[in-house]
Amino acid sequence: MTTVSIDINTFDYISELVRKKSAIVLEKSKGYLVESRLAPVAREFGFATLEVLVAELRKPNSQPLVQKVVDAMTTNETSFFRDLHPFQALKSTIFPDLLARRSRERTLNIWSNACSSGQEIYTIAMSIKEHFPELLSWKLRLMGSDLSNKILEKAKGGIFSQTEVNRGLPMQLLMKYFSKEGIHWRISEEIRKLVEFRELNLIEPFPSTLQKMDVVFLRNVLIYFSPETKTSILNKVHSSLAKDGYLFLGGAETTMNLNVKFEKQLIGSAVCYRPI
Repeated sequence: MTTVSIDINTFDYISELVRKKSAIVLEKSKGYLVESRLAPVAREFGFATLEVLVAELRKPNSQPLVQKVVDAMTTNETSFFRDLHPFQALKSTIFPDLLARRSRERTLNIWSNACSSGQEIYTIAMSIKEHFPELLSWKLRLMGSDLSNKILEKAKGGIFSQTEVNRGLPMQLLMKYFSKEGIHWRISEEIRKLVEFRELNLIEPFPSTLQKMDVVFLRNVLIYFSPETKTSILNKVHSSLAKDGYLFLGGAETTMNLNVKFEKQLIGSAVCYRPI
């Protein structure tokens, strides 16, 4: 049986690799996290130790293994209707506002960044279907993006475990928009076809073809970055957001003390940010 352990040199190499590829900052205290996340990768490739894994990473043409490591170190935590307040704000205020403002062009673009396995953008799609079906006749773009191609494949498939659908998804929506397949649940084609997914690294330049977004969700990802990287990402989001658009961050995230042009706005119990 293989065993996996980590020393300081191995940790330093992994943390620098992850920082370069994703800008995620791994503190020295996170050695246990690196070990627990990469142990399965080492075993999958038959490496007895993480030092052997790092030796392979140093070789030319190791990009597939590099991607595996970066994917493993990316936190893919999400749920349906996570932290309910932003979705309540969409229903009560934001969608009615945008319906009025965009009535002439009849175009609406919504972007879920670091979307993981897709629950957030699928939640938005179901909310539109339930409460604003008139938007379905518009030019509607619901996009989810993530750094990890592996997690995007899961998102595109729209198949979720019992545990995943139990987390935040109301029973009536489960019954209406999902079908049971063995021990899993598959989201309906009418919802799945509303959503597109694409691979995107937040620290790289955004695609020049990216349309102006009306609503951007960038939740629970900035916490992993340095202040400089947070500022860079938020400035790119600002450029991608319509002048009257809405940005949602995670509950523990803020634009405070960052050189960015957003102002905080409270909608009910939800905090959002508007470009200035």
